[in-house]
Amino acid sequence: MNAAAPDPIKHVIVLMLENRSFDQMLGSLQSEITDIDGIPPGQPPRTNRADKVTYSQGPGAAYVAPADPDHDYPHVLMQIANGNSGFVQDFANVFPQSGKTDRAEIMKYHAPDALPALHTLARNFTVCDRWFASLPGPTWPNRLFVHSGTSLGRVTMPEGVMNANLHWYNQTTLYDRLNEKKISWKIYFGDIPQSWILVNQLAPRNMINYHHMQRFYEHAAGPEAKFPAYAFIEPTYNPPGANDDHPSHNVLEGERLIAEVYNAVRANQALWESCLLVVVYDEHGGYYDHVSPPPAVPPDHHQEEFTFDRLGVRVPAILVSPYAAKRVVKTQFDHTSLLRYLVEKWGLQSLGARVADAGTTSIGSALVDAARDDAPASLSVPPMAVQTAPPVPATALSSHQSALFALSHSVESMTDVDPNEVAARSSHVLTGPQSMIDVATERVEDFLSQQRDAFMKEIERPGTSK
Repeated sequence: MNAAAPDPIKHVIVLMLENRSFDQMLGSLQSEITDIDGIPPGQPPRTNRADKVTYSQGPGAAYVAPADPDHDYPHVLMQIANGNSGFVQDFANVFPQSGKTDRAEIMKYHAPDALPALHTLARNFTVCDRWFASLPGPTWPNRLFVHSGTSLGRVTMPEGVMNANLHWYNQTTLYDRLNEKKISWKIYFGDIPQSWILVNQLAPRNMINYHHMQRFYEHAAGPEAKFPAYAFIEPTYNPPGANDDHPSHNVLEGERLIAEVYNAVRANQALWESCLLVVVYDEHGGYYDHVSPPPAVPPDHHQEEFTFDRLGVRVPAILVSPYAAKRVVKTQFDHTSLLRYLVEKWGLQSLGARVADAGTTSIGSALVDAARDDAPASLSVPPMAVQTAPPVPATALSSHQSALFALSHSVESMTDVDPNEVAARSSHVLTGPQSMIDVATERVEDFLSQQRDAFMKEIERPGTSK
């Protein structure tokens, strides 16, 4: 987009999903969108070997994955070693009892139209086929990068369901910078906002900007001028109703979320004409991608767990807007490219060395000057997935769910909750993983309510500016 021209985009919406690689989700579309660097039709398939067995890329990826591949930092390093040849072997090492069928899932991809919402967007808007995770590691540090441009030297997830390894992330965030300029923002969430790991977000004045996902649809249907300038969507991370695409949740639930978000924005013509929707994934989740991650600029001096001189695995990313053409953009992006766009767009103060580095290109470079009028009027919403198994396996929560539970425990300590209620919840936790999810959700509701009350009391004090 021409930086000298008036900026027609007044609203930026980011929908960040979970743990899928570019090849798995969008690679098959190379058969019809030839510019995509994905699965080349008519060519010998790429392969990985594990325990002397060769596994080839092929269609038919499961909607409900049989296992959650490991994607912590040491495992990602093994996966991308020797030209990305270690994905299946790493899975076999983590799940030694797995069979060939389960291991083959690491190399499988979704055929055209298997993902009706994502594939329709890819056919009609701008596919970024060089968008990488910000670091070779799991969900939390990559999500910290999209919110602040750094993870303060961390590449690990919290361990266990209490507070082990739950670090103090007090860095300046995008939301702090937006507050400085009095630019409106909101975070819409499904169940437990992972962004609460950022200390500054827990302040009452920021808590007032958190809303359940239903409010997104209400706000999108309202006056365009009242919709926030920046909106970030956190999906539902836990069952029932999980729609984040995290293995082993049903991918069709993520498709429902994508379609519903697009349809809500598209139905409001004034909002649509002034909007950029970014659909992107936080990291690859242990699934194969054939493009090796490139080098990167460290965001700051923090190197407690990693040097941050390399990006993570390539992830799906689509820019959706009247100003996003039907094309493939091959510019190298990572999550800080979004921050670079916002910093330049709104004249925000610095968000770290990687955002400011000349090698970090703004996603604004992928937009066009002239608006289109041929965007799909709506996306087909897949039917709700049939529940064929217990909402949560009886064994344990995933590492992401465990970390969210730890976060809920941390925020509970900041609330004024009846000690008897806390004790009752603690005993309820012992009954199983689904009970832990229920308790975590209750903690979130308590904290959100109390922080909002604190904000209202603050602005109602005599002499306080409203």
